[in-house]
Amino acid sequence: MNFFKGLSRPLRLAGVVLIGVALVALVLGTTNALGGAPTNTAASSTSVGDTPAPPASSSAPASSSASSPAVPPPPPAGPGTTTPPLASSAPAGTPGSQADAKWVPVRVYNNSTIKGLAADAASKFRADGWNITEAGNYPYGIISTTTAYYTPGTDEETAAKALAAEFGMKAQPRFDGIQNSSPGVIVIVTNDFSGLNGKSS
Repeated sequence: MNFFKGLSRPLRLAGVVLIGVALVALVLGTTNALGGAPTNTAASSTSVGDTPAPPASSSAPASSSASSPAVPPPPPAGPGTTTPPLASSAPAGTPGSQADAKWVPVRVYNNSTIKGLAADAASKFRADGWNITEAGNYPYGIISTTTAYYTPGTDEETAAKALAAEFGMKAQPRFDGIQNSSPGVIVIVTNDFSGLNGKSS
């Protein structure tokens, strides 16, 4: 207090007040610099009242989210997620399903009196892009008309119907005699097969 000794009483009082204000300002500045604003001082409540920061649960975000339509999130996809062949999702007989179904294995069997008919039919199917895995004879009964057989609810159904539409034959679910055969479309050709719809050579 020797600094204030030569000053008059009002000047001493003013000096003490200035030092007090400087200390308060120093404390407030230090607190703000460290990341926490004091909430119990008049100065800080005034500054907070002048420029309020909206809380996370304020009405502004709530109203903007209420006004925007709800959009469902896209289905999750990650590494290892595989997309099934388009033939699985396309209805049989639609324009895109024929090319999509050509990857399905097709086995062709002759049930006619025409020698080599299965090989001829298999050759026509293969030339059109179908996945022919076997050609042979079917001697286990008489099939009335050329038919592509499939297991219902599988890609075989799409493939059989597309193949039948291309080559003018029937498509039907597998019958008991071939029910447990290997997966794939089974085409049994008979005397009426000629590769219709412009596919015959």
